[in-house]
Amino acid sequence: MAHGNSNGSAHPAPAAAAPLDLSLLRTFLAVHRAGSFTAAGRLLGLSQPTVTAQIRSLEEQLGRELFERRSRGVVPTSVADQLAAQVAAPLDELAVVADRGALGADQPPEPVQLAGPAELLCTRVLPALAPLTGEGVRLRVSPGLTDELLDGLRGGRYDLVIATARPRGRTLTWEPLADEEFVLLAAPAWAERIGAGRVAAEGPAALRGVPLVSYAEDLPIARRYWRHVFGTRLGGQAAITVPDLRGVLAAVVAGAGITVLPRYLCLDELASGALVPLLTPEDPPINTSYLTRRPGSPDNPHVTLVRERLLRVAPTW
Repeated sequence: MAHGNSNGSAHPAPAAAAPLDLSLLRTFLAVHRAGSFTAAGRLLGLSQPTVTAQIRSLEEQLGRELFERRSRGVVPTSVADQLAAQVAAPLDELAVVADRGALGADQPPEPVQLAGPAELLCTRVLPALAPLTGEGVRLRVSPGLTDELLDGLRGGRYDLVIATARPRGRTLTWEPLADEEFVLLAAPAWAERIGAGRVAAEGPAALRGVPLVSYAEDLPIARRYWRHVFGTRLGGQAAITVPDLRGVLAAVVAGAGITVLPRYLCLDELASGALVPLLTPEDPPINTSYLTRRPGSPDNPHVTLVRERLLRVAPTW
C-alpha cells in the first residue's frame, strides 16, 4: 500500500541500485565455470563457506537465485547464464591485465600443469612440446584416467587435460585434438598359428583359444573393437592385464598373444614386422582425444603456448 510523504508526492523516488562488487562477480564466474562452490574456492584461494556467503550476497543484491544446489555441485539458473555471458569477457580481460602487473618484469610464469593418458603423453605429447622449453616454458605432467583428470581440471589442479572422451556439461571448454585408430595385432608367430586371412573369413571364431592381452580386466578396448568390427560381444578373460598400453605392447611383441592397440603406439613395431595386423577393416574403430581447459583466457601465457602447439602438431600423429 502506497503512503504519501510530507511534500505531497505519492511515491518516494526509487533508490539508485548499488553497483555490483567485482569480487562477488569474480567468485560468481568461478562457480559458474567450475560447477561447485568447493572447486571455485580452490581456484580462487577461498574457503567454501566464503564462496557460499559471497554467492548469497550477490543473489540478495540481484533479488534472483543464481544456482540450484545439488548433491554433486550446483547448476546455474537462466539468470546465472545471462549474467555469465555479460561479465565473462570483461572479467577475463581484467584478470589478464592484473596478473601481468603482478608478475613483474623478471618473474617467470608458473609451470603449465598438463594431464592425460600416460601412453599418449610419453610417446606423442612430450616430444611435441620439447621445443617449448627453449622458450622458457616449464611443464608439470600428470598421467591418469579421464574422469579423475577432468575433476582435477575443474578444481584448478590442472591447466590442460587431454581427455579420451568428450567432456560433458558447460563447465569446461574442449577442442578435438587427434584421432587414434585401433588395430588388432599379434606377433608373427601367433599370426602364423592363427592363419593368414582366417580372421577376415571367419571373424572372431578364428581367434577362439588365442590368449588376449588387455589394458584392464573388463577388456575395454578389445570389447569396443569386437562390437564395432565383428558386431558381436567379446567374452572370456584376458591372459594378461596391465594398466599401461606400453606394457600391453611389450607383452604382445614378446609373444603373449593378441591385443587391440592404437596405431600411433605401435607404428615402429608394425614397420619392423615385430607385430602383424590380423585384420584390415574398411571401417576401423576410431577414438578422438580432446584438449580440455577451463573457460576464459588463461592467467598463464605459457598455457596458451602449449595449447596452440598441441593443436598444431597433433594432426600429424
